[in-house]
Amino acid sequence: MAVRSERSAGLGEILSLVEPDLLRVEATLEQHLRSDVGLVNEIGRYVRAGGGKRIRPGLLLLSAQMCGHASERAVLFASVVELLHTATLLHDDIIDGAELRRGQRTVSRRWGSNVSVLLGDFMFAKSFEMALAPENVPLVRLLTEVALRMIEGETIEIARRASSTVTEAENLDLIRRKTADLFSACARIGAVLGDASDAETRALAGYGLNLGICFQMVDDILDFTGSEARLGKPVASDLREGRVTLPIILLLRSGKTDAVQQVAAVLADKDFERVPREQIVRLVQESGVLEEARGVAQRYADAACAELAAFEDSPYRRALTELAAFTVKREY
Repeated sequence: MAVRSERSAGLGEILSLVEPDLLRVEATLEQHLRSDVGLVNEIGRYVRAGGGKRIRPGLLLLSAQMCGHASERAVLFASVVELLHTATLLHDDIIDGAELRRGQRTVSRRWGSNVSVLLGDFMFAKSFEMALAPENVPLVRLLTEVALRMIEGETIEIARRASSTVTEAENLDLIRRKTADLFSACARIGAVLGDASDAETRALAGYGLNLGICFQMVDDILDFTGSEARLGKPVASDLREGRVTLPIILLLRSGKTDAVQQVAAVLADKDFERVPREQIVRLVQESGVLEEARGVAQRYADAACAELAAFEDSPYRRALTELAAFTVKREY
């Protein structure tokens, strides 16, 4: 099932089926981020004001409703996965020394790394506290396993930082750990809440995994094609921070001496001192590797949609198909 339609729905249109529940997710997040500590409240409001695509809670809610489930329990777990995701972003921004996130200063830049670490820890703990109930133990175990893999992924990425020898297979493993496993868990949780069959649960988990891989690959492409205004951060930030993503792996594999030397200089400097940012972006854009990388992302979008063949046609299945199309074609 390919997802190469000429027109792809926007994210708001795709998620409109679960918009009432997404509004309840926002209310749930606001409620659970309240604290007797004033600074926690202040930063919680700041983080929520930064917004976000809410793809992960949307994916969970669409999956659950495709399987016939709509309840406060689905809203709760949609809130849990978004809070867990937000906690990882706070920690990632400290590790990366990031200055901007979603167009506003990162928490670590505004309040300092110490406060950002603690708030990330608070969100991690709060997410699991929210889900802790006897009937939720299997799902909490699943999310705990995902959180551990995300932490392992971040550790692996730090160990490989600024390495020009990262392979496609190593990059894919990192994407699975840091991004795709949580997407997969969101879809799987939706299936479990909807009492889906084992085959349907595996299919939705596979859909989420492939969608998550596609999502991150497109993120890595947008780092070289987007604008700071749309991305909410400077372009080519990944390379400056020492991340060797698929476009750079493909560029290095081309063996072009000039390209290899320029990438090596940026990785060594951890900045654009010897090679201007605009020059490296132009090099990547003109090399043809972005089209190659988008082709790889497209294959994962197609693989995601193929998993939906396990389900009967419905507005929710069509929305999940459109979500894959949006993901591979998105520009932000």
